[in-house]
Amino acid sequence: MRLVIARCSVDYAGKLTAHLPSAVRLIMVKADGSVSIHADDRAYKPLNWMNPPCSLREEPFEENGAVSRWTVTHSKSGERLILTIEEVLLDHGHELGPDPGLVKDGVEAHLQELLAEHIGTLGEGYSLVRREYPTAIGPVDILCRDATGATVAVEIKRRGEIDGVEQLTRYLELLNRDPLLAPVRGVFAAQEIKPQARVLATDRGIDCVTLDYDALRGIEHEGTLF
Repeated sequence: MRLVIARCSVDYAGKLTAHLPSAVRLIMVKADGSVSIHADDRAYKPLNWMNPPCSLREEPFEENGAVSRWTVTHSKSGERLILTIEEVLLDHGHELGPDPGLVKDGVEAHLQELLAEHIGTLGEGYSLVRREYPTAIGPVDILCRDATGATVAVEIKRRGEIDGVEQLTRYLELLNRDPLLAPVRGVFAAQEIKPQARVLATDRGIDCVTLDYDALRGIEHEGTLF
């Protein structure tokens, strides 16, 4: 892991273009090659990022007060993040080593296991692709396909709140960059879903499923899709 705090501007060049004006930001470069740019707000969601496989090229650049330029290029799509560095305040690298992974709440983990085993709870014709499908920001609980063959990402919580919808939104943003999976839609599944979370999910085109833990264990009836 490399952490750089620098005054920089950022330009994204791909299917669309985006520009972040000059400001002090945190740049994270991970061992998997991913690069993300963060502000001192927005919780853990980056302002912009590039997922692996990608390459990072650093070179001197002395124009308009800049000292260097970083170009992050995605190896498959050719998309680029261009960071114009004006001042480096901190540049620190540290080897984190292997991570044991997330240890989930017992009921939540069991819900994932049960739903994967009985994926038809989500609808007729659904088929499981994989549990804990890996992404650059963590594993998606369940990746599956619906009756039409379209990809569906499922995030499972015991209590469904706004932060869970935000988490699924980030996964969908990443998964929809993969041409082998896109388009990917989301399903937010929980034993209880808060009204605010349901409203946000609906606004973002994410389906909500209320899961009955006891019914899943006994396979007496299926969850309800809203």
